[in-house]
Amino acid sequence: MDVAAPAGIGLAFVVIMVSMVMEGGNPASLIAPPALVLVFGGTLMVSMAGGTIADFKLSLGALKTAFTGGVKPAADVVPAIVSLADKARREGLLALEEMVKDMPDEFLVKGVTMAIDGTDPDEVRDILEAEVAAKKKSDKQAAKFFADAGAYAPTIGIIGTVMGLVHVLENLAQPEELGHLIAAAFLATLWGVMSANVMWLPIASRLKRLSELEAQRMELIIEGVAAIQAGANPRVIQQKLISLLPAGQQPPAAEAA
Repeated sequence: MDVAAPAGIGLAFVVIMVSMVMEGGNPASLIAPPALVLVFGGTLMVSMAGGTIADFKLSLGALKTAFTGGVKPAADVVPAIVSLADKARREGLLALEEMVKDMPDEFLVKGVTMAIDGTDPDEVRDILEAEVAAKKKSDKQAAKFFADAGAYAPTIGIIGTVMGLVHVLENLAQPEELGHLIAAAFLATLWGVMSANVMWLPIASRLKRLSELEAQRMELIIEGVAAIQAGANPRVIQQKLISLLPAGQQPPAAEAA
């Protein structure tokens, strides 16, 4: 589990509250149910209006991935692929059938299983690449939903503030109430801007990054499966896969050896 999202968002709110206390304010004064209902409810609804119900459900489901999901580094799959290549080179592709049963990576198992079944290498690549493309599209839509929410939230907040100021004008005859009403009116704008920059936009960026890492891992597996089918030398396969990794993800030379 990668806690970057919950920790980052949670600590951002803590910093905001602490800074308010340092200025002599009361964080409890930010809790205004009308403003919260308008900003969060309105933002989610207009974001949903920009897509379909299926997109909305998909995006809400992606929240769990954003807060608790983590992608295994692509480098972690290299030893498994090299092990499969070594066994296939010594005993043939059919010998891999028992090995793949205990492997947790479903995408790797799917690719190797097609290779074992004798599927043409080009067809294996096409099928696996199509799955990667489909996943990228799905992840892109989920990220777009929250990016849209980040764009709408400040405007929804301004709408709330205008509504609040209208209420202020209705109560000009009660000067003692004006300070409280004006402060309440501006809370909607505050929550609109704060939710956009502390929640919605970071969640969108997080989903994009997780999608990139997962796609990177899947693309590495595709190259590994293709090399296994071609009967390449396991050491050559290892060097090839490592060379495909970004510089920061490549294992040290001694470890790779």
